[in-house]
Amino acid sequence: MQKYTKTVKKLRAIRALGFVKTHRKGPTGIGKTLEDLLGIDENNIAGPDNSLFELKSARKNSPSMLTLFTKSPLPFGANSILLKEFGYPSKKPNENKELHTTVQFSKYNSLKGKKGFTLRIRDEKILLVSSKGKILGYWDKKTLRYRFEKKYPRLLYVKAEVRGRGADEEFWFDEAWFLWDFDFELFIDLVKHDVVLVDVRIGQYPDGRPHDHGTGFRVLPDKLDMCFKHRKRII
Repeated sequence: MQKYTKTVKKLRAIRALGFVKTHRKGPTGIGKTLEDLLGIDENNIAGPDNSLFELKSARKNSPSMLTLFTKSPLPFGANSILLKEFGYPSKKPNENKELHTTVQFSKYNSLKGKKGFTLRIRDEKILLVSSKGKILGYWDKKTLRYRFEKKYPRLLYVKAEVRGRGADEEFWFDEAWFLWDFDFELFIDLVKHDVVLVDVRIGQYPDGRPHDHGTGFRVLPDKLDMCFKHRKRII
Protein backbone atom coordinates (compact mmCIF):
# COMPACT_ATOMS: atom_id res chain seq x y z
CA MET A 1 0.00 0.00 0.00
CA GLN A 2 2.90 2.36 0.76
CA LYS A 3 4.36 1.92 -2.73
CA TYR A 4 0.95 2.50 -4.30
CA THR A 5 0.43 5.71 -2.33
CA LYS A 6 3.92 6.88 -3.25
CA THR A 7 3.23 6.28 -6.94
CA VAL A 8 -0.03 8.23 -6.83
CA LYS A 9 1.68 11.14 -5.10
CA LYS A 10 4.42 11.19 -7.72
CA LEU A 11 1.92 11.18 -10.58
CA ARG A 12 -0.07 14.00 -8.98
CA ALA A 13 3.14 16.00 -8.59
CA ILE A 14 3.99 15.35 -12.23
CA ARG A 15 0.53 16.50 -13.29
CA ALA A 16 1.06 19.72 -11.31
CA LEU A 17 4.19 20.45 -13.37
CA GLY A 18 2.09 21.16 -16.43
CA PHE A 19 3.80 20.71 -19.80
CA VAL A 20 7.26 19.12 -19.64
CA LYS A 21 9.70 19.10 -22.56
CA THR A 22 10.46 15.68 -23.97
CA HIS A 23 13.62 13.95 -22.76
CA ARG A 24 14.06 12.21 -26.11
CA LYS A 25 13.10 13.13 -29.66
CA GLY A 26 10.71 10.81 -31.48
CA PRO A 27 7.91 8.33 -30.72
CA THR A 28 9.57 6.90 -27.59
CA GLY A 29 10.04 10.33 -26.05
CA ILE A 30 6.83 10.16 -24.06
CA GLY A 31 7.80 6.91 -22.31
CA LYS A 32 11.34 8.06 -21.58
CA THR A 33 10.13 11.37 -20.15
CA LEU A 34 7.58 9.73 -17.86
CA GLU A 35 10.06 7.13 -16.58
CA ASP A 36 12.58 9.84 -15.81
CA LEU A 37 10.00 11.90 -13.94
CA LEU A 38 8.94 8.85 -11.93
CA GLY A 39 12.57 7.97 -11.22
CA ILE A 40 12.37 4.40 -12.48
CA ASP A 41 14.79 2.48 -14.68
CA GLU A 42 12.66 -0.47 -15.76
CA ASN A 43 9.30 -0.57 -17.48
CA ASN A 44 7.35 -1.81 -14.47
CA ILE A 45 6.17 -0.44 -11.17
CA ALA A 46 4.87 -1.92 -7.93
CA GLY A 47 1.12 -1.81 -7.50
CA PRO A 48 -1.12 -1.77 -4.42
CA ASP A 49 -0.74 -5.49 -3.73
CA ASN A 50 3.02 -5.49 -4.47
CA SER A 51 2.55 -7.26 -7.79
CA LEU A 52 4.14 -5.67 -10.84
CA PHE A 53 2.29 -3.43 -13.26
CA GLU A 54 3.62 -2.64 -16.67
CA LEU A 55 3.97 1.09 -17.25
CA LYS A 56 2.73 2.52 -20.53
CA SER A 57 2.03 6.04 -21.70
CA ALA A 58 0.10 7.47 -24.61
CA ARG A 59 -0.32 10.74 -26.44
CA LYS A 60 -3.96 11.75 -26.39
CA ASN A 61 -5.65 11.84 -29.79
CA SER A 62 -2.65 10.29 -31.54
CA PRO A 63 -3.53 8.95 -35.02
CA SER A 64 -0.91 6.18 -34.72
CA MET A 65 -2.15 2.73 -33.80
CA LEU A 66 -0.81 0.56 -30.96
CA THR A 67 -0.43 -3.19 -31.50
CA LEU A 68 -2.30 -4.88 -28.65
CA PHE A 69 -0.98 -8.36 -29.45
CA THR A 70 -0.20 -10.60 -32.41
CA LYS A 71 -1.79 -13.96 -33.17
CA SER A 72 -2.29 -15.92 -36.38
CA PRO A 73 -5.93 -16.70 -37.15
CA LEU A 74 -7.31 -20.15 -36.37
CA PRO A 75 -7.57 -22.94 -37.40
CA PHE A 76 -4.17 -24.15 -38.54
CA GLY A 77 -3.95 -23.48 -42.27
CA ALA A 78 -5.97 -20.23 -42.23
CA ASN A 79 -2.94 -18.24 -43.37
CA SER A 80 -2.52 -20.56 -46.37
CA ILE A 81 -6.15 -19.96 -47.36
CA LEU A 82 -5.75 -16.18 -47.05
CA LEU A 83 -2.59 -16.24 -49.16
CA LYS A 84 -4.11 -18.46 -51.81
CA GLU A 85 -7.24 -16.35 -52.23
CA PHE A 86 -5.93 -12.84 -51.65
CA GLY A 87 -2.12 -12.91 -51.78
CA TYR A 88 -0.08 -11.06 -54.38
CA PRO A 89 3.56 -11.35 -55.61
CA SER A 90 6.04 -10.25 -52.96
CA LYS A 91 8.75 -7.68 -53.63
CA LYS A 92 11.01 -9.47 -51.15
CA PRO A 93 13.59 -11.72 -52.84
CA ASN A 94 13.12 -14.57 -50.33
CA GLU A 95 9.31 -14.75 -50.56
CA ASN A 96 6.90 -15.78 -53.32
CA LYS A 97 3.68 -14.11 -52.18
CA GLU A 98 2.51 -11.83 -49.39
CA LEU A 99 -0.65 -10.31 -47.95
CA HIS A 100 -0.52 -7.10 -45.93
CA THR A 101 -3.91 -5.51 -45.27
CA THR A 102 -5.98 -3.87 -42.54
CA VAL A 103 -9.34 -5.42 -41.74
CA GLN A 104 -12.24 -3.76 -39.96
CA PHE A 105 -15.86 -4.44 -39.03
CA SER A 106 -17.70 -1.62 -40.81
CA LYS A 107 -16.60 -2.44 -44.35
CA TYR A 108 -14.72 -4.88 -46.57
CA ASN A 109 -11.11 -4.14 -47.34
CA SER A 110 -10.02 -3.60 -50.95
CA LEU A 111 -7.39 -5.83 -52.55
CA LYS A 112 -6.28 -5.00 -56.08
CA GLY A 113 -9.43 -2.95 -56.55
CA LYS A 114 -11.72 -5.80 -55.52
CA LYS A 115 -13.76 -6.36 -52.38
CA GLY A 116 -11.80 -8.57 -50.02
CA PHE A 117 -12.88 -9.55 -46.51
CA THR A 118 -14.13 -8.08 -43.25
CA LEU A 119 -14.55 -8.83 -39.54
CA ARG A 120 -17.70 -10.43 -38.15
CA ILE A 121 -18.74 -11.53 -34.64
CA ARG A 122 -20.39 -14.91 -34.05
CA ASP A 123 -20.49 -17.41 -31.16
CA GLU A 124 -17.87 -15.51 -29.13
CA LYS A 125 -15.49 -15.49 -32.06
CA ILE A 126 -14.07 -12.77 -34.28
CA LEU A 127 -14.27 -14.07 -37.83
CA LEU A 128 -12.55 -13.15 -41.06
CA VAL A 129 -15.31 -13.38 -43.68
CA SER A 130 -15.02 -12.92 -47.44
CA SER A 131 -17.49 -10.88 -49.51
CA LYS A 132 -18.99 -14.22 -50.58
CA GLY A 133 -19.65 -15.21 -46.95
CA LYS A 134 -16.80 -17.70 -46.63
CA ILE A 135 -15.14 -17.94 -43.19
CA LEU A 136 -11.42 -17.57 -43.79
CA GLY A 137 -10.26 -17.78 -40.17
CA TYR A 138 -11.15 -16.74 -36.64
CA TRP A 139 -10.00 -15.93 -33.10
CA ASP A 140 -12.01 -17.28 -30.17
CA LYS A 141 -12.63 -15.75 -26.75
CA LYS A 142 -10.13 -18.01 -24.97
CA THR A 143 -7.34 -17.16 -27.41
CA LEU A 144 -8.01 -13.43 -27.27
CA ARG A 145 -8.07 -13.40 -23.47
CA TYR A 146 -4.81 -15.37 -23.23
CA ARG A 147 -2.94 -13.20 -25.72
CA PHE A 148 -4.19 -9.97 -24.18
CA GLU A 149 -3.50 -10.88 -20.55
CA LYS A 150 -0.06 -12.24 -21.44
CA LYS A 151 0.82 -8.81 -22.90
CA TYR A 152 -1.06 -6.71 -20.34
CA PRO A 153 -1.44 -8.56 -17.02
CA ARG A 154 -1.89 -5.34 -15.02
CA LEU A 155 -1.17 -1.91 -16.32
CA LEU A 156 -0.40 1.57 -15.08
CA TYR A 157 -1.52 3.66 -18.04
CA VAL A 158 -0.72 7.35 -18.21
CA LYS A 159 -2.12 9.70 -20.87
CA ALA A 160 -0.73 13.07 -21.87
CA GLU A 161 -1.83 16.20 -23.67
CA VAL A 162 0.76 17.11 -26.29
CA ARG A 163 2.04 20.26 -27.92
CA GLY A 164 5.04 21.00 -30.10
CA ARG A 165 6.96 18.61 -32.33
CA GLY A 166 10.28 16.83 -32.52
CA ALA A 167 12.85 17.93 -29.97
CA ASP A 168 10.45 20.68 -28.82
CA GLU A 169 7.55 18.31 -28.09
CA GLU A 170 6.01 18.76 -24.62
CA PHE A 171 3.79 16.50 -22.52
CA TRP A 172 1.28 17.22 -19.77
CA PHE A 173 0.69 13.91 -17.94
CA ASP A 174 -2.77 14.76 -16.61
CA GLU A 175 -4.53 11.36 -16.56
CA ALA A 176 -3.54 7.95 -15.16
CA TRP A 177 -5.28 4.62 -14.64
CA PHE A 178 -4.65 1.26 -13.03
CA LEU A 179 -6.11 -1.35 -15.39
CA TRP A 180 -6.58 -5.10 -15.08
CA ASP A 181 -8.69 -8.01 -16.37
CA PHE A 182 -9.47 -8.30 -20.07
CA ASP A 183 -13.14 -7.66 -20.91
CA PHE A 184 -14.23 -9.65 -23.96
CA GLU A 185 -17.56 -7.84 -24.37
CA LEU A 186 -15.89 -4.43 -24.30
CA PHE A 187 -13.28 -5.69 -26.75
CA ILE A 188 -15.97 -6.89 -29.15
CA ASP A 189 -17.73 -3.53 -28.89
CA LEU A 190 -14.48 -1.77 -29.84
CA VAL A 191 -14.13 -4.09 -32.85
CA LYS A 192 -17.70 -3.29 -33.94
CA HIS A 193 -16.95 0.44 -33.78
CA ASP A 194 -13.64 0.14 -35.69
CA VAL A 195 -11.65 1.24 -32.65
CA VAL A 196 -9.85 -2.13 -32.73
CA LEU A 197 -8.64 -3.23 -36.18
CA VAL A 198 -6.77 -6.29 -37.43
CA ASP A 199 -3.60 -6.01 -39.50
CA VAL A 200 -3.06 -9.20 -41.51
CA ARG A 201 0.64 -9.56 -42.37
CA ILE A 202 1.52 -12.84 -44.06
CA GLY A 203 4.42 -13.83 -46.27
CA GLN A 204 5.34 -17.04 -48.06
CA TYR A 205 8.61 -18.96 -48.02
CA PRO A 206 10.07 -20.15 -51.37
CA ASP A 207 8.85 -23.69 -50.57
CA GLY A 208 5.25 -22.43 -50.32
CA ARG A 209 4.87 -22.42 -46.54
CA PRO A 210 3.12 -19.31 -45.12
CA HIS A 211 4.97 -17.10 -42.66
CA ASP A 212 3.12 -14.79 -40.28
CA HIS A 213 4.90 -11.42 -40.12
CA GLY A 214 2.91 -10.37 -37.07
CA THR A 215 -0.83 -10.44 -37.72
CA GLY A 216 -2.12 -8.29 -34.90
CA PHE A 217 -5.00 -6.48 -33.24
CA ARG A 218 -4.42 -2.73 -33.12
CA VAL A 219 -6.06 0.13 -31.24
CA LEU A 220 -5.67 3.87 -30.90
CA PRO A 221 -3.34 4.32 -27.89
CA ASP A 222 -5.69 6.51 -25.89
CA LYS A 223 -8.43 3.86 -26.22
CA LEU A 224 -6.39 0.99 -24.71
CA ASP A 225 -7.98 1.43 -21.27
CA MET A 226 -11.39 0.61 -22.76
CA CYS A 227 -10.31 -3.04 -23.22
CA PHE A 228 -10.15 -3.68 -19.45
CA LYS A 229 -12.94 -4.78 -17.15
CA HIS A 230 -11.48 -3.06 -14.09
CA ARG A 231 -10.37 0.57 -14.42
CA LYS A 232 -9.31 2.73 -11.53
CA ARG A 233 -8.45 6.33 -12.29
CA ILE A 234 -5.72 7.59 -9.97
CA ILE A 235 -5.24 11.13 -11.31
